[in-house]
Amino acid sequence: MKSVFRAYLLLLIPVLTMGQNREIPVDTTVVTTHSSTINGTRISYTATAGTQPVWDEMGKPIATLFYTYYQRTNAGSQAERPLIISFNGGPGSGSVWMHVAYTGPQVLNIDDEGYPVQPYGVSENPYSVLDVADIVFVNPANTGLSRTIPASGKEVDREKFFGINADVEYLAEWINTFVTRNNRWSSPKYIIGESYGGTRVMGLALELQQSQWMYLNGVIMVSPADYQVFNSDAAVSSALNLPYYAAAAWHHNMLPPALQNKELEAMLPEVEDYAINQLMPALAKGGFISAAEKNAVADKMAYYTGLSKKSILQNNLDVPTQFFWKDLLRERDGYTVGRLDSRYLGIDGRDAGDGPDYSAELTSWLHSFTPAINYYIQEVLNFKTDIKYNMFGPVRPWDNRNNNVREGLRQAMAMNPYLNVLVQSGYYDGATTYFNAKYTMWNVDPSGKMKDRFDFKGYRSGHMMYLRREDLKAANDDLRVFIQRTQANGKAAKYE
Repeated sequence: MKSVFRAYLLLLIPVLTMGQNREIPVDTTVVTTHSSTINGTRISYTATAGTQPVWDEMGKPIATLFYTYYQRTNAGSQAERPLIISFNGGPGSGSVWMHVAYTGPQVLNIDDEGYPVQPYGVSENPYSVLDVADIVFVNPANTGLSRTIPASGKEVDREKFFGINADVEYLAEWINTFVTRNNRWSSPKYIIGESYGGTRVMGLALELQQSQWMYLNGVIMVSPADYQVFNSDAAVSSALNLPYYAAAAWHHNMLPPALQNKELEAMLPEVEDYAINQLMPALAKGGFISAAEKNAVADKMAYYTGLSKKSILQNNLDVPTQFFWKDLLRERDGYTVGRLDSRYLGIDGRDAGDGPDYSAELTSWLHSFTPAINYYIQEVLNFKTDIKYNMFGPVRPWDNRNNNVREGLRQAMAMNPYLNVLVQSGYYDGATTYFNAKYTMWNVDPSGKMKDRFDFKGYRSGHMMYLRREDLKAANDDLRVFIQRTQANGKAAKYE
């Protein structure tokens, strides 16, 4: 019996020693061919799933970024065909959300309002913009399957990757390489970023022009995060939340009939006007506001938010978003509402408290997106790896110093008459609210000389407005119109 056991061990040892290190290839591609019906037309395309290095000044790879590149193959001249370069946010989020739920040719299996269903997986996206533009989805360092080299430890130079300015510098260099490798220099180019990706693409617009001599036709910001707004005084940041509070309360039927009986888009301008012209000046007075004015403002805020006047006064008119998520339905149903999408409901351990136990929307999204992206990469794109797909990767601490991306976008637009901006936001997003996005758009160019080159679109959904089937179609249609409208069509890039 002992001799049999020794023989078994001898057979087992070679198998154990043949195990491979778990690491992602630094520079590789896997190409698959597909077809799909998009916008009523059958199209053929290739999908390239691969990695491309980030190099240091000496030409040594210091990271490898995973990407997926979709190229239509029955669309005529590539030189005239737009290229969209797509990022998600976080910072630290993989480029999964817009990839398999918004602009990509396949969408994850969810119901018409965006909630998880089984079986998990993907199906054709009939609304993708792949009919009018090729798309590459890029995962920054340590997100998705992207990794620094080495993946961890003291040898990683974190200052080259994990900060507002470092992020745009290395990504601009990476984009240059990608465009060169894929012969896309002659194509009209667009960059799209969601959430923190809005900060990222504002910064990239100027970085690409100044460091890579690459000029864009469009910057698209989806539910953009603007840290200049978040870090401003309460008079600005808190007042800008009021229209979102009204939208979320309207969705949950918490407003008085005079507001509730209106269409959402008809009701919101009144709240926006009050936020800018009444609430912001009142908050600016701080503790020196008169008792009469404070009470009048609290009455109006209660009218617009569905919260009690008492709780608003207890917060000195400066109602934190986390308190709103906890308090809106506290007395009626006992549910909390979601942070990134306040249509979602959560259940806390106790009704008391100043904020929810968890983000109801994010747990729902991770429930549906995680199996979908892993299945899709491995089984549809045929990119085989043992590396974990980081829905959220280790990128903290993040350096937010010297944040000048808003001014950078203004400069890029001023120097490039072709460059236009589209902002897309969901009304029920409580993290990067739609009115914050409008405020950012209004303040990119204080001169007002370029305001005709900005466009805003709002949707009855949340942070990822495309999860709602109706808005998936509407948002892609808006993208399609923007791309087609911002082509040069023989017109020179000059001011007249």
